[in-house]
Amino acid sequence: MARKLAVIGAGLMGSGIAQVSAQAGWDVVLRDVTDEALTRGTDGIKASYDKFVSKGKLAAEDAEAALARITTTTDLDAAADADVVVEAVFEKLDVKHEIFRTLDKLVREDTVLASNTSAIPITKIAAVTERPERVVGVHFFSPVPMMRLVELVRGHKTSDEAIATAREFAESVGKTCIVVNRDVAGFVTTRLITALVVEAARLYESGVATAEDIDLACKLGFGHAMGPLATADLTGVDILLHAAGNIYTETQDEKFAAPELMRRMVDAGDIGRKSGQGFYKH
Repeated sequence: MARKLAVIGAGLMGSGIAQVSAQAGWDVVLRDVTDEALTRGTDGIKASYDKFVSKGKLAAEDAEAALARITTTTDLDAAADADVVVEAVFEKLDVKHEIFRTLDKLVREDTVLASNTSAIPITKIAAVTERPERVVGVHFFSPVPMMRLVELVRGHKTSDEAIATAREFAESVGKTCIVVNRDVAGFVTTRLITALVVEAARLYESGVATAEDIDLACKLGFGHAMGPLATADLTGVDILLHAAGNIYTETQDEKFAAPELMRRMVDAGDIGRKSGQGFYKH
């Protein structure tokens, strides 16, 4: 089994992927464009390991060993000898294209190039490489150490072998996989949560029910751990608005047309927990 992983992007998702992979015994190189971003990422990983140690879920020596398996760099060339590369940068196609073009020239022929995108079609990302059959979606969920699901996404040319390698990787770091066999915008999970959030926001906007009651209906009526509007605040109203826009552009399906309220909230900076105000006050 391949054991060298490169993670491109040291934000919340990238650092979380590095954290669980190092804990599972992978040698991880974490790359971002600035030393500040890398420091923030590794500080977050240390804090998370410390929390697991203090709760008795991870031995202190195992946390130390995992941390020692993570190296950081601003140089993309460090991915050259990786068995698997996971890109976890900002959800903009041109940014991802630049990275995949470079990786395509850098890495070995048998390396799997994965994207952690939650809404951009894998086929579009793979199109700038000479190896679209080795490009696969490996969509982790936030917070990565706690969330067990990984969505594996097959691009138009992704091979069975690449899917199998991606599954081995995801399962080796303790995740359970679902496979998205057709590369539709938003895959399975982003389509479902976006449709739910958009409809919940419409109900709230039109005064049908309070945010609290809409969320309570989903929790008690459907057994959801968290209601859609609380989820929007946690994820970021801006992120979900962006995802809805991407899916709507691809599908022209009205159920993904976000209500005006979500746009105005983003305009005003009321984007959820990270700003202190979203559908709820935080």
